[in-house]
Amino acid sequence: MLLSFNAGYVDAAGFLALHGLFTTHVTGNFVTLGAAVAMGATGVLAKLLALPLFCVVVLAARLVGVGMERRDWPVTRIMFVLQAALLAAAAALSVRLGPFPDGDAWPALATGGALVAAMAIQNAVHRVRLPSLPPSTVMTGPTTQMMVDLGDLMRPIRPEARAAAKKRLGPTGLSVAAFALGCGAGALVFVAVPLWCFAPAPVVSLLTFAVAGRKATEPG
Repeated sequence: MLLSFNAGYVDAAGFLALHGLFTTHVTGNFVTLGAAVAMGATGVLAKLLALPLFCVVVLAARLVGVGMERRDWPVTRIMFVLQAALLAAAAALSVRLGPFPDGDAWPALATGGALVAAMAIQNAVHRVRLPSLPPSTVMTGPTTQMMVDLGDLMRPIRPEARAAAKKRLGPTGLSVAAFALGCGAGALVFVAVPLWCFAPAPVVSLLTFAVAGRKATEPG
């Protein structure tokens, strides 16, 4: 729930503060990139850079994580500390250099880059080390699974399949609800205090760090 809330929060606040930049669901930038080009808006460069930056950080997180595993370090917690540091850097940049009238100027690029890198770490950690939990950054899959499970529960199915659907339904619903709540919170905080809108994100990341050890699993 903390991961999903933070993902929704950062995505909504980043979209509003950085001229339509998706910092969590980076493939959405293809849509906003086309819109920016068509409308002559700023933020084209930021959207072009988001996906390669995301890919590089995920690759680095995986390789560094493997190295830390060999030394028996607490990889999940270290990664969430790195994420919190990047989110804190983005918050500091926003307070110091915001607002961002030009989405392609270096202050906006630096802030957006820190946010994209932070959420890339979350995506990498979730995929590799928290595989039993519902996705926290993209809600299309979880929402689809939730509706499929509801449909299955409305018809006669084998007892084991019914039990599996019930087991998935609760965590998936909570993940979707937390993401939606995060989106709303990010938008409201941006409207209230735009320069400080990213400040809560590193706090939530540190809360995630505090409970990460209980859920983390070693990759196969």
